[in-house]
Amino acid sequence: MGKVEGILRSEIIRLAKREIRKISVPMGKKVRSLKDVVSQLRRTVLALERFTTQQQKELGRGRIKLEATQEEVKKSRFSPRLVRSLRKRLGITQKEMATLMGVTIGAIYQWEKGIFEPRGQKKGMLVALRKLGRREVKGLLKKSGPEMTGKKVRRPKGRRTKGRSRK
Repeated sequence: MGKVEGILRSEIIRLAKREIRKISVPMGKKVRSLKDVVSQLRRTVLALERFTTQQQKELGRGRIKLEATQEEVKKSRFSPRLVRSLRKRLGITQKEMATLMGVTIGAIYQWEKGIFEPRGQKKGMLVALRKLGRREVKGLLKKSGPEMTGKKVRRPKGRRTKGRSRK
C-alpha cells in the first residue's frame, strides 16, 4: 500500500505544479507589462509635477507664458463656440485676446465664426489661456501696456486718413 500512496502523492504533486505553472506564467507576463505601465505613468507624473512647479514659480514672479505641452495640444479640441466662450469667460474683448496671442482681431473673428481654426503655437496658447482666470489675464493685459488694455493711442497730428481731404 505504501507504494500506491507514494505514486498517488507524487502524481498529485506533479499535476498540481503543472496547473500552477499554467496560471503563473501568463500572470507573470501580465505583471511585467503592468510594471512597465506603472513606470511610464510615474515618469509622466514627474514631468507634469516639474511643469506645474515651473508654472507656479512664473506665476509668483508675475510672468506667465502662454504655452502648453504637446500632449495637451493634441488632446484639445476647439470649435468656434469654444473659442468665443473662452473669451467671454475671461471677460476680454476680441482685441485684447488678439493682443495676448499676438494675432490680429480678424484672426480671432475668423476663429469664432469657424472660417479658420487655430494651429500650432496659437492652439497651444489657447490651451494655456483655458488654465488662466480673469485676474491673471487682466494682469497680463496691464503689464503689456496701454495698447492692450483698450485705451486709445493718440495719433500724431498732421496725418490724414484715407478718403478725407481738406478743403
